[in-house]
Amino acid sequence: MTADTRRKGLLLILSSPSGAGKSTLSRRLLARDPSLQFSVSATTRAPRPGEVDGRDYIFRTRAEFQAMVKAGEMLEHAEVFGNFYGSPRGPVERAMAEGRDTLFDVDWQGGQQIRSSALGCEVVSVFILPPSMAELEKRLRTRAQDSDEVIAARMQRSLGEISRWSEYDYVLVNRDLDETEARLLTILGAERLRRDRQTWLTDFVRGLTAEYEETHR
Repeated sequence: MTADTRRKGLLLILSSPSGAGKSTLSRRLLARDPSLQFSVSATTRAPRPGEVDGRDYIFRTRAEFQAMVKAGEMLEHAEVFGNFYGSPRGPVERAMAEGRDTLFDVDWQGGQQIRSSALGCEVVSVFILPPSMAELEKRLRTRAQDSDEVIAARMQRSLGEISRWSEYDYVLVNRDLDETEARLLTILGAERLRRDRQTWLTDFVRGLTAEYEETHR
């Protein structure tokens, strides 16, 4: 991005019930667009096999996490199934100042807090719905990461999450990953071109006016 086409970075929020596809879609968007920064969440839960601190999550003790919240270092945070999750503020603000976009993979509570924050005017929010509840449960079981009890709790919780769909700017039904990814890219492209995000346009138009006046004296 050149200096004369600098725009304000936006905050792209993806939310969905667990298993509806937001994490897979997040990975696809990041692979497709290297300029998109992922907001790595901090959490107090234990790492799962293969997860790396700082890449998948920022793993912290409850005391460390609560200290970050008290210091105002979290853009949003919530307790889910006995563990805290949150989005560190610093990396997001730095990206915005540099005109880069940040992708959030958060639940509706996190999305609500971000939209209500001082950065809320730069948020673009997308809610991902499953094609059916049966398919949602199938996807949760296919992951083979949780017990039957945890899956049952996630399915129950998903009803409450789905009820928040109308709070989002865009809602997509994830019947096919390729199709949903293409629609997300369309949304991101259009939002980047919004007039109020292209902060360079004011000076550019002034330049056009000056050019005209100079050549028509």
